[in-house]
Amino acid sequence: MALQLLLRLTFLGLSITSSLVHGEGFQGPEAEGSESIQIPNNGSAPLLVDVKVFVSNVFNVDILRYTVSSMLLLKLSWLDTRLAWNNSAQPQHAVTLPWDSLWTPRLTILEALWVDWRDQSPQARVDQDGHVKLNLALTTETNCDFELLHFPRDQSNCSLSFYALSNTVMELEFQAHAVNEIVSVKREYVVYDLKTQVPPQQVVPCFKVTLSLKNTALKSIIALLVPAEALLLADVCGGLLPLWAIERIAYKVTLLLSYLVFHSSLVEALPSSSSCNPLLIYFFTILLLLLFLSTVETVLLAGLLAKGSLGAKSSPSPALRGEHREHGNSGPHPEEPPRGVKGSQRSWPETADRIFFLVYVAGVLCCQFIFAGIWMWAACKSDPAPGEAAPHGRRPRS
Repeated sequence: MALQLLLRLTFLGLSITSSLVHGEGFQGPEAEGSESIQIPNNGSAPLLVDVKVFVSNVFNVDILRYTVSSMLLLKLSWLDTRLAWNNSAQPQHAVTLPWDSLWTPRLTILEALWVDWRDQSPQARVDQDGHVKLNLALTTETNCDFELLHFPRDQSNCSLSFYALSNTVMELEFQAHAVNEIVSVKREYVVYDLKTQVPPQQVVPCFKVTLSLKNTALKSIIALLVPAEALLLADVCGGLLPLWAIERIAYKVTLLLSYLVFHSSLVEALPSSSSCNPLLIYFFTILLLLLFLSTVETVLLAGLLAKGSLGAKSSPSPALRGEHREHGNSGPHPEEPPRGVKGSQRSWPETADRIFFLVYVAGVLCCQFIFAGIWMWAACKSDPAPGEAAPHGRRPRS
């Protein structure tokens, strides 16, 4: 009798023309006759499906699009007593049946943008006592709410929520386990932890796989932090040039224009968010303001110094006139730095420039230490999503 049941299920599976959906869920048979395959009855308790999730690869972590791609293998097992047979009548210990010839859970990944089920016609293995084992391999791209406050040393948790939308929690229950099988660490983001859980108070059965990602930060440090700090150091060194030197203005303006080009490309490289934006965005904006302030100070004080020098030349003192007559026939003199008074005493624009340089250096150092402190102690909690009040598959909050 049991053997006849197995043969009938096999012929039924071969006659059903069903499709494996390349979208968010692994769907069961939809053709005519598939409605007769009901979920196994486990009495008053829901059917327990054991799920082992093997994560073999995580790639294409895109913080600008807030997406991550991963490769998974799901090993599902459950008990269907309808498929058991007597070992004395049939000595075979196990048989292999098409997945669409018996009941299988229809899984949907809530966060998925797309899902590629690698085997479009998986085979289920059925033991003589009715235990069913089904392996599903898939590649998927899912949304992930990255926590990028401390980018590029950020750590984020990305969830993959598997729902069985065609069943209720009274009919079906998942027991999930996760195994990290990633062997390659040559990537920007690495998986340092892997967890599974069955969320409570759900309307439909589900289990969640959480990938904990950590940024290795080497690429971002070389591409972002090193050029920014080098430009800031070059600007500080530019303050050592004398104020009357024409090269100083050209030097400062060149640095400012270079940083503006760097900042424009930086805005495209750094991610943005409605809350908890990366601290580096504010840091690079402060650096831009410091470079702008330093350039404006150089231009203003150099202009005042040049104006004072022109005024002194247009109305020289009597002593300077006599000295000029005595040396009127001498050869050309090398260019001398303009001074407001005789001797080595600085003019007031040069004195102001020296004071500004010292204050500027102290301000730059303070900004570095303050930012380091904020980086270590700052914390930010993202704003709750609009759907948090009634998440998918969960009872609405009162």
